[in-house]
Amino acid sequence: MRLITVPHIGTQVPQDNFKGQWEECTPKNVGSFSAVGFFFGRLLHQMLDVPVGLIDTSWESAKCEAWIRRDVLEKDPRFMDLMDDWRKTEANYNAVVAKSQHEEAMRLWKKEAANAQAAGRPAPRKPNEPRDPLVGQHRPGNLHAGVLHPLIGYGMKGIVWFQGEGNNKRAFEYGYLFPLMIQHWRDEWKQGDFPFYWAQLADYLSEEPEPGDATFAELREAQTKPMGRLPNTGQAVTIDLGEGNQIHPRNKRDVALRLGRWALARDYGFRFAFRSPEYKSIEVRNGKTVLTFDCFGSSLVTRDVDEVRGFAVCGADRIWAWAEARIVGSDKIEVKSSKVERPIAVRYAWADNPVCNVYSKSGLPLTPFLSLIHI
Repeated sequence: MRLITVPHIGTQVPQDNFKGQWEECTPKNVGSFSAVGFFFGRLLHQMLDVPVGLIDTSWESAKCEAWIRRDVLEKDPRFMDLMDDWRKTEANYNAVVAKSQHEEAMRLWKKEAANAQAAGRPAPRKPNEPRDPLVGQHRPGNLHAGVLHPLIGYGMKGIVWFQGEGNNKRAFEYGYLFPLMIQHWRDEWKQGDFPFYWAQLADYLSEEPEPGDATFAELREAQTKPMGRLPNTGQAVTIDLGEGNQIHPRNKRDVALRLGRWALARDYGFRFAFRSPEYKSIEVRNGKTVLTFDCFGSSLVTRDVDEVRGFAVCGADRIWAWAEARIVGSDKIEVKSSKVERPIAVRYAWADNPVCNVYSKSGLPLTPFLSLIHI
């Protein structure tokens, strides 16, 4: 295995080169490399018995729009508000003022910290260093120009992607941004519809006692959609691999193995389960709501307890209630709630950190979803 990492450069000026070199994968240098990337590459290396090269372009908390060429976004009316907001930021940001404000914040913090120490109280949190948004990983086009551009056209097999938390409060927009980014990269690489596999956002934040809306759930739905729109794409569902207090799952190995299933099955001819069950259709039978799922050759089971957990329904009042659910066939689940006489919609695992336990017999979690009932 060989590794190379592209430095973090956020700029509007397309870069044609970067400082870095291919290195042998060793215990000495792998610690600073993408963990998901390493485990994914190691799986391919072990299963295929061929040399594997990995290029790491990851940047924590990056936004999707930063990976798309600026002029592509400017010309697309769907992102008019996004670009207008950024033009205002670009026009008004002043590094000198930001530095001055930070110095004043530090002066006040030192005074408060001294008072807290004298009173035997914990010191307040130290102010963060100011970040220049113009050279970071959020500005539209910055990472395309600074990180991706030097690589465009380089021979490669495909891409694995782990991003989305930076866009979690703009899920509707992400539903257009993400597939645009994939197609945009393919157009620029001129290597056809190369494989593009991504990890859906894992569970995060606190578990809520009642069902309701959640920005991370909305983002997961937006992440799922490109599979039906673009060829050679796939999603590894990781709704069971996260932690409430850690936005990036510590269990990078299983995230990578689920991504690896896609690559080995779709691109290298291995015959095993690789795709999580997905919602297919819904119907009302004799007053009972029955959902059908595409299990891709497997069947549905529960994990941990026999009770099916994670489903909620709502009526015309749009107030969500937990549903009683049971598996009624290899690919079917029946849901009902005494609190909702006539449900109009069903959700599964629709929370930032949902309690849910439906899997395929192959060990892959059911994909979170929202479905409307057509009455």
